[in-house]
Amino acid sequence: MEKLKIGVLGSTRGTDLEGILQAIREGRINAEIVVVISDRKNAYILERARNHGIEAIYISPKNFPSRRDFDREISRILRERGVELVLLIGYMRILSPEFVEEWENRIMNIHPSLLPAFAGGMDLNVHEEVLKRGVKVTGCTLHFVDKGTDTGPIILQEPVRVEEDDTPESLKKRVQTAEQKILVEGIRLFQEGKLEVREGRVRIKK
Repeated sequence: MEKLKIGVLGSTRGTDLEGILQAIREGRINAEIVVVISDRKNAYILERARNHGIEAIYISPKNFPSRRDFDREISRILRERGVELVLLIGYMRILSPEFVEEWENRIMNIHPSLLPAFAGGMDLNVHEEVLKRGVKVTGCTLHFVDKGTDTGPIILQEPVRVEEDDTPESLKKRVQTAEQKILVEGIRLFQEGKLEVREGRVRIKK
């Protein structure tokens, strides 16, 4: 089986990238991250990529008249590198409908809650809300991206128990471990052709 070519879009530190790269090194998934793209010049995910010898590209949204034009440039870069699966890891931009259509059922996003709970939130804010509401079990969700916000077909979810003395930071750390687990599993299932989207739901073939 040929290596699955993955493109990553990220705006933050990209911690989950490490888990994927480790799984690739250990042979748990037969994949290659061919490019990491960020809309933020100083996003640590770019440095993280360079440290692993991965092409890292910063694109400023200010250089494009519209979100659609910005996304078209990203699409062009992904296509040129033969990308088959797009991963959003801490990507802080809403994708244009055209981009979502072009990459339908080939864009995965990792969200730090058990969707549909706490949809629309980002990063630490989600964990702050979880603690504020006294939630006992949180977790993370891997889903395909559609034209809504955190509304796409759910691929995998992993629960994480909330401890009494948790802070947003301590909870985030444990949720990120779960994120890396289901990202790797989701990539493997995708490559093996085991993910089928029907009527807005993902069915995992045996």
